[in-house]
Amino acid sequence: MTPQSICVFSSSSAAVAPAFFEAARELGTQIAQHGHTLVYGGARVGLMGELARAVQAQHGKVIGVIPEHFRIRGLAYDMADELIVTSDLRERKAVMETRSDAFVALPGGFGTLEEVSEVITLKQLQYHAKPVVFVNTLHFYDELLALYDHFFSLHFAKEQHHQLFKAVPDAEAALEYIDQYYPPIPESKWY
Repeated sequence: MTPQSICVFSSSSAAVAPAFFEAARELGTQIAQHGHTLVYGGARVGLMGELARAVQAQHGKVIGVIPEHFRIRGLAYDMADELIVTSDLRERKAVMETRSDAFVALPGGFGTLEEVSEVITLKQLQYHAKPVVFVNTLHFYDELLALYDHFFSLHFAKEQHHQLFKAVPDAEAALEYIDQYYPPIPESKWY
C-alpha cells in the first residue's frame, strides 16, 4: 500500500447530527492509520475541522487549502501541517485536485456537491483517472445516487460511467476501495 494524498470534500456546518461528526472522525482516523495524507478545504469548523483533528490525533499529515476570503474570517485550521491560502474557490479546487491521488465526499451541502461533481466530470472527460468515493452515511447520498441512475436511464450519461465513482457506507469501505483501486480502461470517446 503506497501512501496517498486523499482529498476530502465535506461540510463546514456545526449544526449537523452527531452521526455525521462521527463519520468524519472515523474517516480521519482511517486516513492516518493507512499512512495517507489528508488534503481538504482548510477550515477548522464543522465536519471539516473534525476530520482534520482526527487525522492529527492519529499522527497523520493535514494539508488545508483555504481561500483568503475565509481565512480572514478566522475559519482557517491554523494547526494544519501545511496551510495553503488561495485567492478564490476556483484556485482552491485546482490546488486540491492537483495535490490529491483520490477524492472522498463526506455528507455536505452545495459546496461539497459542486466539488465532487467537478472531479467526477473531470474523470469522465479523462483529465484524471483517480478514485472518487461517496461515504453514504445514514443514506445521505441516496437521492443523489438515484438522480445519477436517472441520468443513466435517460441516456444523459453512459451506463459505463457508473465506474466513475463508488458509494460506500463508511470510512473503512472508502479506504479499502482507494487502497485496492485500479483505474478503468478509458473509452475512446466520452460523449
